[in-house]
Amino acid sequence: MGSQFLVSLVVGIFIGGVAGYLGSLMLSKRMALVAGPLGHLTLPGIALALMYGFNVSLGAFPFVILGIVLIWLFEIRTKLPMEALTAVVFAFGVAAAFLFLPVGQAETALVGDISKVRLDEAAISVTLCLVLFLIVRRIYSKIVLINISEELARSDQINVKKVNLIYLASIAVIVALGVKMVGGLLTAALVAIPASTARNLSRNLTQYALGAMIIGALSSFLGILLFRMTGFPAGPLIILVGTFVFLISMVFKR
Repeated sequence: MGSQFLVSLVVGIFIGGVAGYLGSLMLSKRMALVAGPLGHLTLPGIALALMYGFNVSLGAFPFVILGIVLIWLFEIRTKLPMEALTAVVFAFGVAAAFLFLPVGQAETALVGDISKVRLDEAAISVTLCLVLFLIVRRIYSKIVLINISEELARSDQINVKKVNLIYLASIAVIVALGVKMVGGLLTAALVAIPASTARNLSRNLTQYALGAMIIGALSSFLGILLFRMTGFPAGPLIILVGTFVFLISMVFKR
């Protein structure tokens, strides 16, 4: 088993696990599909990265962060649903991407390529995943309370705007990391499927959050393992494995 494959496997497990953990919050807030448009928003950055030969996650970060900030500001000013605002920003991102996305490298942009991650990139990705997990764990109960009632959260001395910004920034980071693994098209599935599966199997919030993280990591592990065995792109295989686990979970739904 090659060292490059092991590096890809470790990075995939960390990104998949944290994506599932964060997805458990996004599903509760009915925002799981927001990661999809945000993934599409990374396409201009991915295109630039492919054209100039630098890391696609690095190229994705500025665009997805800009999109998150715009969505946050628009939500404060307009009070429109976050899904609607995300759609507006996403449409701009996709239109901009297709102006200069290299056709020959479109597959990498759309479905990802975890097999070529370098050791330094892996170290950064794993570190970001650990930091992101600690941040999300810290704000988890606050986001849950905000989902129930913003007025109740404010009465509990929670700065709703600040917590929402941290939450949105966390989504931006996991989307930017996820495009390396599953591309700009499949990021919504990376967060939504593990959370949906965990909801079928869990009895309480703790089981739900930890279950989503474990299922996300397991799906990534098995998907990358299948990539090694079959040669098919790892990104779609990760999502297909996650979907298969979700279907199994429906049999044991609690």
